[in-house]
Amino acid sequence: MTEQSLLKTPLHDAHVSLGARMAPFAGYNMPIQYEGIIAEVHAVRRAAGMFDVSHMGRFFVDGHDGRALLDWVHTGDISESMPIGRARYGLICKRDGGIIDDGIVYRLSTEQYLLVANAANAGKVLDWLNYWRDERFSNARITDSTEHISMVAVQGPKAIEIISSLSSFDPVEVGVFRIARCAVNGKPAFVARTGYTGEDGVEIMPHAEDAAALWALLIEKGVVPCGLGARDTLRLEAGLLLHGSDMDETVNPVEAGLDRFVAINREFCGSTAITSALEHGTERQIIGFRTLERTSVPRSHSNLVLGGKIVGSVTSGSYSPTLDMNIGLGYVPIDLATVDSAVQIDVRGKLLDAKVINIPFYLRPP
Repeated sequence: MTEQSLLKTPLHDAHVSLGARMAPFAGYNMPIQYEGIIAEVHAVRRAAGMFDVSHMGRFFVDGHDGRALLDWVHTGDISESMPIGRARYGLICKRDGGIIDDGIVYRLSTEQYLLVANAANAGKVLDWLNYWRDERFSNARITDSTEHISMVAVQGPKAIEIISSLSSFDPVEVGVFRIARCAVNGKPAFVARTGYTGEDGVEIMPHAEDAAALWALLIEKGVVPCGLGARDTLRLEAGLLLHGSDMDETVNPVEAGLDRFVAINREFCGSTAITSALEHGTERQIIGFRTLERTSVPRSHSNLVLGGKIVGSVTSGSYSPTLDMNIGLGYVPIDLATVDSAVQIDVRGKLLDAKVINIPFYLRPP
């Protein structure tokens, strides 16, 4: 895909003018880093950083069957008891339990919901919603608003204070994993207290034409622009899985350690396969690990080795600026997925000693 054919978010010109290093990602021309990944990770952990995540899919679902459609395709409990303003993280699975995507459903009103999907899977998710709308939930209405609504994630210990100073957002009323309609910089927007970094913060969804002014104002307020490179490191430190790396359509939520996000005592797409995995167990399990020496960084697809035998593979790996160690995720046979177990990682022919440790690797201070 050429640079000319790549899609651009409403903030593309702002990224270029700030000297961001741009690269293709999920069909978009996106900022990978500004000052540098380590500096941007520290900005988020210590104060506040922001990310352009306008490339992610944003689908409004409403109508008489809207809630039932989402309750069928999403593993979270999208029942009538879900409060207005609440958010639910969960998975969108095939009939065999394979994970099409993970995403958050927000309940905006009695019949209106918003589903945010990963950029790389947005087309598949929209097709899946339309398929089940046509198959079983004909009175649901699905609106793709990805191009019309932007999305800026502001994360870090100072994020809430900064957003509260320039908007009608009230952190007392809008608790963690909730959403509200707010005036931000005098313009209407949704503000969700969600994110993908392990820090407190918000994801602001203004009209596309208001995004650039908001981005500039946030810079004036001291928020550091960050790229997708830092976002990937931050989410790994927080033990948050990435679809396409740590989970995909061949992975059952139980293998991925995500069964806590499955409302299991009901029927939904994939529920039979997921229930079976819970009842009978799985052959493999995701693990977190750290290398014992800070030398080569383990990368995706590196082999996990025990006793000279390949026992699994790395799905994500990085140097952690926050913890000053190399960390990663991978899959191994279930009997090897024990904390403190020894394992080796084959990095370009060199075996690195590592041990299994708890996920998440980082927890923000209380």
